[in-house]
Amino acid sequence: MTAPSPLVILRALRPKQWTKNAVVFAAFFFAVGDRQQEIGWSSFRLVVEAAFLFCLTSSAIYLINDIKDRPWDREHPTKKHRPIASGALSAGVAGLIAAALLVVGLGGAAWVSRDLAIVLGSYVILQVAYTFGLKRIALVDLFVIAGGFVLRALAGAVVIRVAISPWLLLCTLLLALFLALCKRRHEKVVVADLGGNTRPSLGAYDQRLLDQLIAMVSASCLVCYALYTLWPETVDKFGTTRLGFTIPFVIFGLFRYLDLVYRHEKGGRPEQILLTDIPLLVNIALYGLTVLLVLSV
Repeated sequence: MTAPSPLVILRALRPKQWTKNAVVFAAFFFAVGDRQQEIGWSSFRLVVEAAFLFCLTSSAIYLINDIKDRPWDREHPTKKHRPIASGALSAGVAGLIAAALLVVGLGGAAWVSRDLAIVLGSYVILQVAYTFGLKRIALVDLFVIAGGFVLRALAGAVVIRVAISPWLLLCTLLLALFLALCKRRHEKVVVADLGGNTRPSLGAYDQRLLDQLIAMVSASCLVCYALYTLWPETVDKFGTTRLGFTIPFVIFGLFRYLDLVYRHEKGGRPEQILLTDIPLLVNIALYGLTVLLVLSV
């Protein structure tokens, strides 16, 4: 058997989805302007290491997922092109790579921080449970996905030993649920129309229910973030009420994403949208610049 090329292996690791691990940096950036905590470049290095270990570990989970789902992926209009489903990468080789990545990821986490190892280990357990059963339970699958993002945010906090705001965790949970709901809607409305055997839990979803849940969660996400910026503890922590100036960027980001989902029939690949949509990229850059200006004044 011909050995798979490095490019095939890289595709199977889904590097585009590593953007999800940017959530690991959230605690660091929100602690930079905190007058009650001292954050330096050494802390930033630890967060980079934690994000890197999450990239390795999440890629191992993707490989395990693709091995498990390869019979269904072969009948899917787009997933059939994935390396394992298409046969470009054998299940045996993929399993060996996944095992190696898990050893390096979890071992590296234990070397960096015991708490990081606990969080990353919890992530692995949650994702394995998702792959082998929870993904087939409608609504529960959404909360498992969101839980993965919350664990990423928590990892960024424990590795630099800062107190993480419950508001940050709640905003992360709601935003992850929003993205997951939009992805399910895309699969229900767009992918299902193309034919083929799609996600097992998809039949339990109703388009009207998904639309209502998207509206409810997006509104909750916005309200939660607005309350966080204006909350007395937040004002005292950062010494300013001007974080409220970032609220319009959050509103625009949600509006733009909803426009892409409903008018352009996108939303199936959030990581690609966040990397390629110019209005969203400009909005994120302006948001970051505004935060820096507010905290530096």
